[in-house]
Amino acid sequence: MIELKNEKIAIPAVLFAGLLWSFGPLVVRYMSDPHLVPWQYIFARGLTIFLVLNLYLFFEEGSNFYKNYFKIGRSGFVGGLGLGIAMITFIYSITNTSAAVTLLCLAAMPFFTALLGFLFLKEKISLNVWAAIIIAAIGMVIIAFGNTEKNSLIGLVFGITSSVGFSIFSVSLRWRKETPKFTTVAVAGFFCVVISTIFILSNGSNFFSSSYNGSLFSIHGTLVCVGLILYSIGSKAIPAAELTLLSLTEVIGGIFWVWLPLFGINEIPTTNTIIGGFFIFMSIIYYSLTIKTNRRFIALN
Repeated sequence: MIELKNEKIAIPAVLFAGLLWSFGPLVVRYMSDPHLVPWQYIFARGLTIFLVLNLYLFFEEGSNFYKNYFKIGRSGFVGGLGLGIAMITFIYSITNTSAAVTLLCLAAMPFFTALLGFLFLKEKISLNVWAAIIIAAIGMVIIAFGNTEKNSLIGLVFGITSSVGFSIFSVSLRWRKETPKFTTVAVAGFFCVVISTIFILSNGSNFFSSSYNGSLFSIHGTLVCVGLILYSIGSKAIPAAELTLLSLTEVIGGIFWVWLPLFGINEIPTTNTIIGGFFIFMSIIYYSLTIKTNRRFIALN
């Protein structure tokens, strides 16, 4: 596995990973009626993630890479399940509400992770972190009050579910640190393939949408994989506090791309979303500053 020990090189790598992820919502917005083909999207994206990550592991570890699947254990299974659910609910969130609402739900992931770690791993939560969680919760409530339309509210619920799914994945990594992380992500991709196959067959639908949509599904999956690889390589030299701040690249970029008139989407966040987002951003910055002295590293080894 390639490692970057120099923060001056590692930070741009992680920032670029967030930048790649930020194009995800824009790719979804360019799809033709993505709300009509969610399972085809989930199938293609999951298959791309599974294939690309296994190919990467093959080049990194050789022909014995498959042995990682025998090491995932319960934590890897639970983490893959959580991440798979996050991937599935993401498309249902972003096709029912604005990209800003979906991304701000994902931005609250550190706090869901802290709560799940507290409940299931007995990890202590300091008063400062509780304060950050409360601030973020206020932001989520403000966003909810601004998205009272039926579909938009459903999108918000799916966005929160997606964030919790990602948090389950994060907590599973701390549950058993020797669990092979990339293999767990590949399991999540395979889980998406299996679940989407069941729904597609039960609905009598085709596995693939148009060639145009299919290419966008794969592009999104590739963006996720390449971002994960860069994140893994760079995060080994960056403490958790800095990574929390750097992760905002994905949220800010994702909101910006779908608003930028150049790309033709022109999706402007509502006033409540902007105000609630401000609370969430402030909570993340406050959270990062309060754990600044914690040199814990959270790379996907």
